[in-house]
Amino acid sequence: MKKNTFFLIFSILSFNFLFSQSIATYDIVFESIWDSATNDPVNGCSTINLPSNAHWSSLVGATHATNNTFLEIGQMATAGIESVAETGAYNIFQTEVSSNLDANQFINAGGLNTAKGTITISNLQVNENYPLLTLISMIAPTPDWFITLNSFNLRNGDTWITSASIDLFPYDAGTEEGSEYSTTNPDTTPKTVITSLVNTTPFNDKKIGTITITLNSVLNNVEFNLNDIEIYPNPAKDNIAIATPKHIELKTVEIYNVIGTLNKNIIIRENKLPLKIDVSNLNTGIYLVKLNTKNNKSLTKKLIIN
Repeated sequence: MKKNTFFLIFSILSFNFLFSQSIATYDIVFESIWDSATNDPVNGCSTINLPSNAHWSSLVGATHATNNTFLEIGQMATAGIESVAETGAYNIFQTEVSSNLDANQFINAGGLNTAKGTITISNLQVNENYPLLTLISMIAPTPDWFITLNSFNLRNGDTWITSASIDLFPYDAGTEEGSEYSTTNPDTTPKTVITSLVNTTPFNDKKIGTITITLNSVLNNVEFNLNDIEIYPNPAKDNIAIATPKHIELKTVEIYNVIGTLNKNIIIRENKLPLKIDVSNLNTGIYLVKLNTKNNKSLTKKLIIN
């Protein structure tokens, strides 16, 4: 039993490693061709005339790691998606992004005060561990209509895509009634799921715009030495501090005893350095501190409690 315990400690502590990751820089352009079929018989996607104040709300979004993190067609809209779709306000959605450990960054590209035109995101840096891109903008003024690029993967296997062009079509958030260009409508009760508005009044089957994605560069791989993370004092009695280099952001800290029982699991909401942890309730002995980064890497270090 003692040999097995020693082997467990040795194996975990030997898992210290160097890892590298690439960061790609992209230009992203949303081009709106929103117009009425009367005004533009070839490309017009609206079966009725557009209002004089037709425009687009801020194009907002996130890069993240898992498909359908923030929305999914055929499912209920979150409060953040509802707010963007109904009013263009993005504060709730921004909170959803910043509080979700699956997301790497919130994106706000600004809006467009006309029906036609472009919104550009220049030099967006994307971490290879968060390669999925979601963007959303309200079609305004409307009840709850929006366009979205949902969970588009900027990686093709182990490489970054160099370019892509994605046609966009209108969606209904399922939260407000109405079939005309208006924001003064009753709520949908009960709320329904997100659905396509293709061939649903006032839209036909033509696209409303396009998103073009172009790779600018892939930054040199940056080495992250997890061994640069420091835990002190060690041995400790009441409290420990964890210091990390600026480029390493922790997601969770787990403290195990030598037989593998989890004694503490700390979720890191903000990377305030150094991170201080109370260990006064731990018995004297040897513990294993597993440090999990936001880049889905981990390191385990030995901690002695006196």
